[in-house]
Amino acid sequence: MTHPDTVSLPEVHRSVAVPGGGGKLRRMMAYMGPGFLVAVGYMDPGNWATSLAGGSAFGYTLLAVALMSSLMAMLLQAFCARLGVATGRDLAQLCRERFPRAAFPLWLLAEIAICATDLAELIGTAIALELLFGIPLLYGVGLTVLDTFLILWLQHKGMRWLEALVAGFIFLIFGCFAVQIALAHPVWGDVLMGYVPAATIITDRTQLYIAMGIIGATVMPHNLYLHTAIVQSRAWRQDLAGKKEAIRYAILDSTVALCLALMINSAILITAAAIFHTSGNTEIAEIGDAYRLMAPLLGSDMAAKLFAVALLLCGLNATVTATLAGQIVMEGFIRFRLSPVLRRLVTRIVAIVPAVLVTYYYGESGTAQLLILSQVLLSLQLPFAVIPLMIFVQDQQRLGPLAAPGWQVKVGWVIAAIIVALNVKMLSDLVI
Repeated sequence: MTHPDTVSLPEVHRSVAVPGGGGKLRRMMAYMGPGFLVAVGYMDPGNWATSLAGGSAFGYTLLAVALMSSLMAMLLQAFCARLGVATGRDLAQLCRERFPRAAFPLWLLAEIAICATDLAELIGTAIALELLFGIPLLYGVGLTVLDTFLILWLQHKGMRWLEALVAGFIFLIFGCFAVQIALAHPVWGDVLMGYVPAATIITDRTQLYIAMGIIGATVMPHNLYLHTAIVQSRAWRQDLAGKKEAIRYAILDSTVALCLALMINSAILITAAAIFHTSGNTEIAEIGDAYRLMAPLLGSDMAAKLFAVALLLCGLNATVTATLAGQIVMEGFIRFRLSPVLRRLVTRIVAIVPAVLVTYYYGESGTAQLLILSQVLLSLQLPFAVIPLMIFVQDQQRLGPLAAPGWQVKVGWVIAAIIVALNVKMLSDLVI
């Protein structure tokens, strides 16, 4: 049903109180939470496919891409927090107001990005169910529809419950990979060198393709819409000083959460490089293959089980944020509102179709390529969210003293240019 254009996510808007006193630490903790919802998008099952493929094929080389994309993400999400607090609008609403004729095409592109995200989530969750419980992949894909009930339960609990559950899952995922890295015994000198960019990332077509998948899996378009909305769940003071404090703590929140996401993404790639690349298994892109080889190569079943548990937790976490992002773009761009559960079902059904077809015709062998393709599609969608974000966050007329500092704006435009240039290079390589 349609609804009046009021606020973003009205069911949680300004629902979390911010104490007026009690010291800085207490006020800071009131703002902590949205960043962890954003961080979920930076470690979803799509990241697993790209990181496994990159780590097994090229060792630690693509750690530089994971680091670069995470630093890019930190700045872009900082812009999102600033924009949401300063304007009281989300990115989709601002796009509709500023570019009314482009609102519908931008909405379609955002929906494609969300469906690509959901595709990665359902495949990852189905694979985890197969690895842990022996549920056939095709049945597992169908069972992922049941996560709709998780959304319904969380929506009724409120924002802080949702944030606590998501953050708890993230810390469990981090713990799983900490154990795996301890068992894998990587050469830490080589790991550190992997964070230094190599020219082959650009010159080698395969490396560039996977690198674009990593960027698409890290800097995700739907997260930009999501963050501008969920930051408004805090009831900060509406004067200039209150907004400046809200921006400062919201940026701290997202930066801390994204640092944790970087460590998890690095851990996936380091695990793949230390276990598979060094043993000569350089073509591990299938999550199932990684699971089956992990135990014999490490001599421990525990590592493989923790790998599958972490994958399942990532899939469940990503379910929550993709649904919220879907609500935001639909309400913001075209002023159309669906219940969260119905919205989830529609998105999941759209994503299930290609997943079922690929699983039926190609089995597990086709899921990895579909996962990587979904992340490349996300990368291609990025400019259509990043460029409007940059236009809005530097708008002195609307944001006034809350507009982004000049040096940040310059760096942001460089990031946008890099994303566009890499997309053009990748597309030209695919065509030629």
